Amino acid sequence: MQTDRFNYELPEELIAQSPAARREDSRLLVVDRSSGGRTHSTIARLGDFLRAGDLLILNDTKVLPARLRGEREEGSGKAELLLLRSVATNNWWVMLKPGRRLREGSIIRLLKNKGGPSDFTATILEKNEAGHGRVHFSGPGDIADHLSELGEMPLPPYIRPDNARARLDRERYQTVFAREPGSVAAPTAGLHFTEWLLAELRARGIATQFVTLHVGLGTFAPVKTEQIEDHEMHEERFTVSAETAAAVNEAKSAGRRVIAVGTTSLRVLESVAAVNGGRLIAGSGSTRIFIHPPHKFRIVDALLTNFHLPCSTLLMLVSAFASPGSIAGIDHLQEVYQEAIRERYRFYSYGDAMLIG
Repeated sequence: MQTDRFNYELPEELIAQSPAARREDSRLLVVDRSSGGRTHSTIARLGDFLRAGDLLILNDTKVLPARLRGEREEGSGKAELLLLRSVATNNWWVMLKPGRRLREGSIIRLLKNKGGPSDFTATILEKNEAGHGRVHFSGPGDIADHLSELGEMPLPPYIRPDNARARLDRERYQTVFAREPGSVAAPTAGLHFTEWLLAELRARGIATQFVTLHVGLGTFAPVKTEQIEDHEMHEERFTVSAETAAAVNEAKSAGRRVIAVGTTSLRVLESVAAVNGGRLIAGSGSTRIFIHPPHKFRIVDALLTNFHLPCSTLLMLVSAFASPGSIAGIDHLQEVYQEAIRERYRFYSYGDAMLIG
């Protein structure tokens, strides 16, 4: 299937540069797959579109301040590192900027996020075919324990840097239920929730459980191949607790809906169910699952998700969910996105959301 089938044009002014004033103020486009109907609302009224007995599954990963800035020691020039995956203590795979100029053996002096040089350096040990580098950090301890003073929140490149917004980003580019550090991008559908909204949903008889998927390159890497089948997903680590597994299996047995909050939660549920006969089993592992039309879903009955980049694996996943088991969801989702554009919804990480069920 051609990647270009998942392309669309978006006015630049609809790319959200900052979050809504309050998390629950974000708009919500509700899509009924069976009738094709669409309703415009807000996240604050999410409970109006759910049912007592529904089970929400949220991703409790915590975003690391994973963007590091520095200066090259062997010459003038700035450098930027985005932590991707830990190999061992002080040994990480990273995205490098400028990638071509930073060669094996290059040493980078890291800067503090409040300005000035730090006591940490990064030495590039090797580079792979994708241009990513494996680096060794030298300094007073484990780099992971010093990210609060060195790192910045890894906002996507389509959000323009704004130093005046840095403190807000540390709060708002993180879910209120984040517990397990390890992501280099936020599970953005979860950004809309507040403690008030979670309590309001529970008062309606809507249960919540958590999985953990540490968002990495597998989620946000662009599809560069002409055919989507040639795209290779990167591994991302996940954990499913015994409590969550039991709650999901019980809900499915009782005919109650399981609703994934975000594509990351969905990918955990469907990854585990795919190798366990449609049931959820507790445990930890990694997934490379690439969901695209005409995928059939085993666990998830409804999906809350943001609006995604053209030709991204996330858009492909949502297109599959819009019409499970067929390719009709591609055109259906394109129609939904065009309506969202006409209605001036805000797109991408800090943008609005849609509920498909």
